[in-house]
Amino acid sequence: MAYTKESIKQVVNEEKVEFIRLEFTDMLGDTKNVELPIEELETVLENEAMFDSSSISGFSDIQESDMYLYPDPDTFLILPQEMDEDPIARFICDIYTPDGEPFEGDPRYILKRAMKEAHDLGYTVNVGPEPEFFLFKLNDEGYPVRKMNDRAGYFDASPKDKGDNVRRDIVRTLKKIGFEMEASHHEVAKGQHEINFRFDEMLKTADNIQTFKNVVKDVATNHEYHATFMPKPVTADNGSGMHCHLSLFQDGDSAFYDNGTEDEISQTMKHFMAGILHHANGIAAITNPNVNSYKRLVPGYEAPVSRAWSHSNRSCMIRVPTTRGLGTRFEVRNPDPTANPYLALAVLIQAGLEGIRNKMDPGEAESRNLYEVTDDSVPTLPTNLKEALSALKKDKVLMDALGEHTSRVYIEEKEEEWTTYSLQVSQWELDHYMSK
Repeated sequence: MAYTKESIKQVVNEEKVEFIRLEFTDMLGDTKNVELPIEELETVLENEAMFDSSSISGFSDIQESDMYLYPDPDTFLILPQEMDEDPIARFICDIYTPDGEPFEGDPRYILKRAMKEAHDLGYTVNVGPEPEFFLFKLNDEGYPVRKMNDRAGYFDASPKDKGDNVRRDIVRTLKKIGFEMEASHHEVAKGQHEINFRFDEMLKTADNIQTFKNVVKDVATNHEYHATFMPKPVTADNGSGMHCHLSLFQDGDSAFYDNGTEDEISQTMKHFMAGILHHANGIAAITNPNVNSYKRLVPGYEAPVSRAWSHSNRSCMIRVPTTRGLGTRFEVRNPDPTANPYLALAVLIQAGLEGIRNKMDPGEAESRNLYEVTDDSVPTLPTNLKEALSALKKDKVLMDALGEHTSRVYIEEKEEEWTTYSLQVSQWELDHYMSK
């Protein structure tokens, strides 16, 4: 629904809203917010709400901390009671400087830049994400403990699956705020779950991912569970991914479909895939942003390790589902749900567009189980965050996609994370080396 200032005021009045929540996303992908009383609605709608950004990761220095929150009317909604008992109006905001310019470190602005690149070439990009999560139990003080909510497996049903009621309540809540839901089920690992919502244009999808994660966490807490999107919370079991299904449209038709070829996929699609594969190592620094991300990207746990594509082979980074016509798309399988969705989609799109411009070739589709390939015939994804950051720093296309400010600050932050992690002594090390 398209909202105007007057229609927003009407809804707020009818719902007896007392507070306005202004949400935005920091560089690391965390949702931040500030709440204002309803008396400040006019200030909000006139783009005059300010906040101090100096303590927000990836934002401005303390000497230039004042920023403005510009609410996007298309993101207006009244939060359901499952998320907050009081009627609260929510907006997702863009960040602007006091000069009235978009803040170059705002992840939403970075994705909008990528959208413009696509639109300038005549394309619209749709994205369907699949963020997975685990449910853990809470202790008496309300903090999560490392005990899963069940020991069920893929597509298991109740009573093995003890998360079905949680998932149903998540779906109900999402439907109340306008999500088009598709399916929910237990995933492969114990305590792991997946809920799918319908694809959309990429900015709306990034907004939806952030809202989805908030709903999942709130509803899980209501059921006295902790929901985590951590990629690999359990040793020797599958981790959580966020597969992204990408499709490209031009003048209302699929730019990826070509019924004149044997596999019915177009050269445009192959060029787009090739661009992503070519830049994959640097992309990983954004789509797999944490030390823990790379403990998921290992052979044997249904996560990709190879920079290759296939028609059905899940050991590849890119898989092409069998659907054709308007549903022609490909699935990028390495991203995980801790990624900042705005930055992740921005680098994927910019890399794909580079592939189209340069008519890149993705090579032949792989049919082998790449987990069993031991030679160097297939290039692999980075094995740790340090390798991914090194690749990102050398990749001009991706650095330009992020912009000078964000690329510099992001790399600094993540290199510090890697250094801090490298200095830790783990229990595994103590168990294996203490007696040597």
